[in-house]
Amino acid sequence: MNYSKNGLHLTENFEGLRLTAYPDPATHGDPWTIGYGHTGAEVHQGMTITQEQAEEFLMQDVQKAVQTVNSKVHTDLTQNEFDALVDFVFNCGAGNFAGSTLLRKINAGDMEGAALEFEKWTHADGKVMAGLIKRRHAEAVLFLNELA
Repeated sequence: MNYSKNGLHLTENFEGLRLTAYPDPATHGDPWTIGYGHTGAEVHQGMTITQEQAEEFLMQDVQKAVQTVNSKVHTDLTQNEFDALVDFVFNCGAGNFAGSTLLRKINAGDMEGAALEFEKWTHADGKVMAGLIKRRHAEAVLFLNELA
């Protein structure tokens, strides 16, 4: 499957656009982030990019999340379920998704149980983050097809 414009809007909305690198909100340091939530070895304090570069990073990062969802999910998904999962993987990482109960429930066909798993991913650096509570709720709502 491919990520829809609806899904991309979700990611852009929660990540926000910042053209100057900023520290991780939970650690106040590494990893440094820029654009729409892009991290990597090339991102460092004081770095600036253009909006076009931010969009390029976003598309590269989203494509990695799309590949992860397509390779790890072994059951049919609706577009909304897929979009919610891509946003989740974009934010939480492929490794976390691969070992998650969320993925196990999806592959077992337990979509309602899977939707309840989103709310368990609201911590960063051991702290509950208000932004993650809102993001996981939005992902769960989308996953349950309530925002068709």
